[in-house]
Order: sequence, then structure tokens, then C-alpha cells
Amino acid sequence: MMITRVFSNLIYVASMILFLIGFYAVALRPNLIKKIIGINIMETSIFLFLIGIGNRKGGAAPLIVDGVKNYVNPLPQAVVLMALVVGVGTTALALILAVKLFEREEEEQL
Repeated sequence: MMITRVFSNLIYVASMILFLIGFYAVALRPNLIKKIIGINIMETSIFLFLIGIGNRKGGAAPLIVDGVKNYVNPLPQAVVLMALVVGVGTTALALILAVKLFEREEEEQL
């Protein structure tokens, strides 16, 4: 009974595990590049969660057609697409700042 419940909500469990892996990298790793990678892993887990929210079994595309009552919500997918673009930009900025910090401080542990 418990296993079927876990498998029916597998996308949520996977997103939670990914988030915890990313949080571990951010909280316990001293390396700045590993922290940036951890933030990206947490971001990906949130994308996976949002896509899981938008999924509906037996759902149809959101086109107005007679006889279809179960539509899929397109908003989570649109939010994920927008967040992907923002995430790539912030990751690039974070990596540039990390390289500039490394050049200025010349530390071994970036």
C-alpha cells in the first residue's frame, strides 16, 4: 500500500530528493563552484515539481473543443520556461562573479 502511494507520487519524491541534494551542496560544501551547482540542482527540482503539478491524467490540450472537460493547465509549463531563461542568466552571472573573485583573491578553494 505504501509503495503504490510512493510510486503514484514519484515525481514529487524525486523533486524532494533533488532539492535535498542541492541543499546539501549549498550548505556543507566550501567550494563556491559547488555551491552554484547545488543552487542549480535545487532550481531543477523546483522545475520538476512545477511540471508535476501541471500534469493531469487523461487531460487534453487547452483548446476549446466540444465534449472535452478535462484540460491540462498550461501555466506551470509557461512558468518553467520563463524560469529556465532567468536561471541560465543568473547562473552565468554567478559564474562570472566567481571567476572575478578567484582572480582578485587568488584562493585555492573557489
